[in-house]
Amino acid sequence: MTLKDSLLWPLTVPYGAVSRLRSRAYRSGIFKQQRLPGNVISIGNLTTGGTGKTPMVIWIAERLASEGKSVGILTRGYRGESALPPATSHSNVEAKPTALTSTSDEVQLMQARLGDRVAFGVGADRLAHGQELANRGIHWFLLDDGFQHLQLARDVDIVMIDATNPFGGGHLLPAGRLREPKTALARADLIVVTRSSHSPAVESAVHRETNAPVFYAQTELDSVYSPSSAPLETHDAREQDLFAFCGIGNPAAFVADLRSWGFQIVGHKFFSDHHRYTATDIREIESEARAAGASGLICTEKDRFNFPCSSSAMDLWVCAISLRVEREQDFWRAMMAAIESRKAGLAR
Repeated sequence: MTLKDSLLWPLTVPYGAVSRLRSRAYRSGIFKQQRLPGNVISIGNLTTGGTGKTPMVIWIAERLASEGKSVGILTRGYRGESALPPATSHSNVEAKPTALTSTSDEVQLMQARLGDRVAFGVGADRLAHGQELANRGIHWFLLDDGFQHLQLARDVDIVMIDATNPFGGGHLLPAGRLREPKTALARADLIVVTRSSHSPAVESAVHRETNAPVFYAQTELDSVYSPSSAPLETHDAREQDLFAFCGIGNPAAFVADLRSWGFQIVGHKFFSDHHRYTATDIREIESEARAAGASGLICTEKDRFNFPCSSSAMDLWVCAISLRVEREQDFWRAMMAAIESRKAGLAR
């Protein structure tokens, strides 16, 4: 633990106490959860930082949509403003693509990937946005970053855990990265461990708190593309010395992935999650890239929405990734079984 963490550690005591009391209040019924008229799938995590949550939301949304289900994503939309048109249809009418606009990088990324196959409800009041989407005919809701959003009832809780840093050093915020104590995993219905295909230590730690089944998932490279008008080919990117930069929750993992995919990374520069790049940032990135001998830049797809690409004097590549869930059919059956079980319990 660093000196800074040591100084912050006393603050974890009240933080943990409030977190436990809040969870207990919802569990005992003192605080009432609100329910949407449909199926709610929560995808969240126990820690701050990147665990593969957004790719998981996209993967589930794509599969549900491919099965002909009406899908909506409810997300706070980190540091983004959004607008939805007023609801004009009723629940017996299929949802139409919404004219939602958002400055949130994650929302823009999900919209770019999913297009008009999925509707969006963006804002802090996810119940209200969910009701709007229900009025448009949505029956399947994905609650993005929903594990701690206890106000809204869910039919299945999926918790993502990064195998490279599963519990954020073991300390609660603000000294560590845990949003809740590990005992909160008792609420989970399914656990997905990312960046590994086998992690007995993580499984052992998880099963001390819950009997939920554990699945594994890895990030895969879909494509590398140029956001500029000049097309750049993936094989061209692999033939160059590149300088990586990103503003995501787990930047070191991005660089590790790039190298595992065969890219020649000669240096990197990390920024805080959701960082919006300024002209000064771009000059610093390019200066460090040239000093490292790089002939081009490479970043994540999320960074694309925070980076004014036209301002860069160097070639820029963007990595589009997806999540590959191992034992995919078993995971899907377990998720659907959890939903059916929750619905059956409510019907009693």
